Amino acid sequence: MSQQTPKQARIIDPILTTHAQGYVRPGNVGKFLFPTAEVNSLGGQVITFGKEGFKRYATKRAPGAATQRVQFGHAGEKYSIIPAALEALVPDELQNEAQQVPGIDLASDSVDLVLDVFELEHECECADLARDASRYDANHKLQLTSTTRWSADTSTPTSDVFAGSEAIRSTIGMRANVGILSPSSFTALQTNKDILDRLKYTSRDSVTTDMLARLWNLQNVYVGDALVANDQDDFSDVWGDDVILAYVAPPTGGNRRSAARPSYGYTYTMRGNPHVKQPYYENNRASWIYGVQADRTPVLSGISGGFLLQGAGAR
Repeated sequence: MSQQTPKQARIIDPILTTHAQGYVRPGNVGKFLFPTAEVNSLGGQVITFGKEGFKRYATKRAPGAATQRVQFGHAGEKYSIIPAALEALVPDELQNEAQQVPGIDLASDSVDLVLDVFELEHECECADLARDASRYDANHKLQLTSTTRWSADTSTPTSDVFAGSEAIRSTIGMRANVGILSPSSFTALQTNKDILDRLKYTSRDSVTTDMLARLWNLQNVYVGDALVANDQDDFSDVWGDDVILAYVAPPTGGNRRSAARPSYGYTYTMRGNPHVKQPYYENNRASWIYGVQADRTPVLSGISGGFLLQGAGAR
């Protein structure tokens, strides 16, 4: 069988691309802080937001008078999307008929393994941004200590969350609607005296994220369970011991989000990404090759819409 030309190989596989764009890696929560916003350029400036949306403007005008113009957002720090690509292999040995184009299920399974790599990388990038204390001002972060971290009997997690949400509201006029918990902070809440006392009249045997969302007046609370291994194969939690509260703009229609709306963060994603290219056959590997492209980068577009609780789950 002849190998496809480079031009043919660049053609996007529509079925697998649809599959890739809907792929979700269990335990990943970065997308809830940094939802996808499509862009058309690999580089540019992040649209950041101040208090323009909360000023009172003179909207009335006399006949013939000029109409005021309002502009929201301005060009902030630069962003750069570094193209990212990996290839998924489907060896002949996995198929009943060698050198035949793989069935969609077999191809999807191989592509999923590659997508897992992309998704873990994205999760780490999101956590690195969100947990970087240097990006927050003094009013939008709190370092918990041995007596205030949530594993301590003297801690008050609900007061911490309410204070963080109020810090966000006092700055941007909106309360936090998303909470991201590290695994250790979620575990600490299971035996925290303050939390158990507030939830003692529920019928549940354990504390759930839904219960916490209702208690803290958040739309959603998520636990970032992702692990990452170092070069020595030692695992660590991607989200460490921290908790992040944020106001994240809701979708404008369906699941679409516009980078022009104020929000804690976005994942600037090249339009049409991720996508899967049409496969080509490689004789040397006796395999079909699927190229997977995922050009994107998380950005902080409204850091004042976030609050960082450092060391909440530390022991």
